[in-house]
Order: sequence, then C-alpha cells, then structure tokens
Amino acid sequence: MSIHEFDVVVLGAGPAGEVFAGRSADAGLKVGLVEQHLVAGECSYYACMPSKALLRPGELLDEARRTEGVRQAVTGILDADSVLARRDEVIHHLDDSSQMGWLERKGIELFRGTGVLAGEREVRVAGEVLVANRAVAIATGSSAAVPFIPGIGEVSIWNNHQATTAETVPESLIILGGGPVGCELAQAWASLGTEVTLLEAEDRVLPGEEPFAGEQVEQALREEHGVNLMTGAAVDSIESTDGQITATAVGRQYTASHLLVATGRRPRTDRIGLESIGIDGGGHLETDDCYRVKGHDWLYAVGDVNGRTLLTHMGKYQSWIAVQTLLGHEPDNRAESIGAPRITFTNPQVAAVGKTLAAAEADGMDVVVIDASTGSSAGASFVGKGVGGTSRLVIERSTGLIVGATFTGFEVAEWLHAATIAIVGKVPMDELRHAVAAFPARSEIWLRFSEKWEARQ
Repeated sequence: MSIHEFDVVVLGAGPAGEVFAGRSADAGLKVGLVEQHLVAGECSYYACMPSKALLRPGELLDEARRTEGVRQAVTGILDADSVLARRDEVIHHLDDSSQMGWLERKGIELFRGTGVLAGEREVRVAGEVLVANRAVAIATGSSAAVPFIPGIGEVSIWNNHQATTAETVPESLIILGGGPVGCELAQAWASLGTEVTLLEAEDRVLPGEEPFAGEQVEQALREEHGVNLMTGAAVDSIESTDGQITATAVGRQYTASHLLVATGRRPRTDRIGLESIGIDGGGHLETDDCYRVKGHDWLYAVGDVNGRTLLTHMGKYQSWIAVQTLLGHEPDNRAESIGAPRITFTNPQVAAVGKTLAAAEADGMDVVVIDASTGSSAGASFVGKGVGGTSRLVIERSTGLIVGATFTGFEVAEWLHAATIAIVGKVPMDELRHAVAAFPARSEIWLRFSEKWEARQ
C-alpha cells in the first residue's frame, strides 16, 4: 500500500464534500478527496437537477396555455424524447469529467473508490492509505430508504436514481410517499404521459409544511395533472404478477408497471469503517454545532450523514461552518436554528423558510399570521395567471420579527431569499415597510404584507 499524507481527507464528493474540500484547499491546506461514484454527487445526477429538468417543460407548457395569445399557438403535447434528451444534457450523461478542472485548479487529489476509516485520521481506499494530519470529513450523503412492507423485496422497485434517469416513459407508475420527491416526480412523469398513482400514509402530502401547501399541491396534482392521489393510504403489501406491480392500501389495490419508493432517506455510514474508532455505523452521526463528531474533535460529519437538515444547500452551509472551525475561527451557526429554506418544485411551487405556524406555537412563541393571496399583485396578471396560491408570514407579536414564511403559487421559489434575508437579518415589519416593492413585479406581495401588518397595529 502507498501512503499519502494530507492535511484534510474528505469522504464523499457530493455538494457538502465539494465545499469542505474546496474551502480547505482555498485556505492552503493539502486535500485528498475520496469518491466511489460521481464527483458532484446525488443532487447533480439523480435528484435536484434531473428532476427539475423533467419538470420544467410541463411547467412552461402549462403557463403557455394560460397565456392568451400564446395559448392559440400551442398545439400538441410534450415531446418526451426531447425532454429526456435535455435531462441527459443537464446531468452530463452521468459523466463527471467536467468536474476535474476545478479539482485540478485547487490542487485537490481525487481517489476513486470507497473510503474506509482504519483508525484515527487514517483512510484506506483502493489499496492506498490516506493519512490526515488535521481532519477527516465524512460527507458520504444518503440513499433511499426502503420501508418494511410485505412483498417489497420480491419486486423490482425504483428509487430516485431510476426515477430521474429512466430512458423511456413508463406506462404507469405507483409512487409511495408524498414528500417533495414523490410530489415532484408524480407531476413530472404525469406531464410526459405516465398514468401516476401517489399513495401517502399521512393525511396530506408535504406534511412538514403549512397545511394549505399540501392541500393546494394535492388539488393541482389531481385536477391539473391527472394524478390518482390517495392520502391516509399506508401500504399493507406489494406483489408482482405478469409484469405488473400491485400495492394494497386500506383494502384497495393499485396496479402499475413501475413502483417508485420515495418514503425517506438513510445515511451512508455503514461500511466506512466507523467501528475502527468506536462508532456503530449505519445511523446518523451525532455532531456539535460546528459539525464535529462528538468525542472525536478531528472528525467532521457534514450533509445528510448528520441527519440535521437533508438539503443540498444546508450541506454546503454546514461545510462552510466546519471549515471555519477547522481554521480556528468561531463561526456563528444560526441557519439551522432559524429553519432552512426549502422548495418543492411542483406547480404550484411551495417555498418556505423558518417555522410554520404549528412549529412556532409548539416552541411556545406568541405569533400572529399574515396571509395574502399570491395572485393579489398586479404582476400576477402576467405571470402565473390563474394559478393562485397563498403567501404567509409568521410574525412574533411583540417584536414584529418574521420567524417563518411560506409561499405557494407559480414560480415562487425566487421569492424565498428575500424572506430568508429578513429572518436572518432580524428586520422588523415596520422597517420592511421602507423596502419599497417595485410595481408591477409579483414581489409586490411584500406591500400586501405591510398593509396587513399596519392594519393590526
């Protein structure tokens, strides 16, 4: 075995690992990066990017059909082959060679294979020994969790990998799980002609968001996209007969050619040698607020492996905080306590940051809610006309500070950062009245919020 010495060794080259490696290299540290599959990770090839590539054509077609003058020029349906071809371009045909340039520029040495801890500050990969003089970062991400359902192990199932990279449009598809992944892929494949059934065990989809968000997405999936959506439908059994898969839920049977399991994620912490340092693998790694694994100040866990917030952008943020800590700084980690920004790219979109009303009340906060129709601005006459939606601020009564925001409607994702800035910056509603919203942009929704806040005073 060859021995290589580094300041930092990073296991996993997804978004969190990339940032940890890149930031460390920028600080002059010698970095070794270990990746068993594709540099850039799950989000770039099997999740965020391909799913949005599948969703976007249908969204544009729907918007065109809502726009008078354009509607008359629109004929036919989506060209599925072209949509899939464009998806393949977005994910670089599952080829990460375009990622090599930035690694070389930063002097990061890439090792292909599965990195395994072999004791304190030592990693083995493909017959090589990597010694980290300062730190090891675990950024191995997560994979789809398969629930225990009788019969599920006997059928061929899709997870997000197969569902976002399929080469042909499935005739029919059952989706288990009504979270962001399930809802987005239900809409995407329905737009391409698949007969979609979505089964959610809870009483609404997107159960972590404001109730109105789930209700509006449910309505749109059913009425606009033709999805057979059932809530309160925990699956009791699954079986395969004559090439078809049947799921039984609450006494009813649902049959399709394909089955997608989108019921959650599990951390990739098994088989990476954690036992060599006294940690049981397979679960989330417990860290302090600087993402150091408890009991091991040389070991960091960033991204999905720590189980804190399973979002790409939060993994990047965590790595920034972790590297600042490694360099001897005392960073202010407030984003997770505030509540991460999050988006479900259905139509209507759901964009939220901070606390929901229920979460704020559960935390014992005295809050008020301001709701406005997403379509109440003049700009909604031109963009997303007729889509509707609800925009909500959750505000601390005594201070006028926003602690949560949720927007539903057409392309509201780009509204989210303004709310995030207001929350992080602790800008009270009285001050926000002086942030004049331009007419006739749809962001004039902030004027509606100010007017309703003033009416309460």
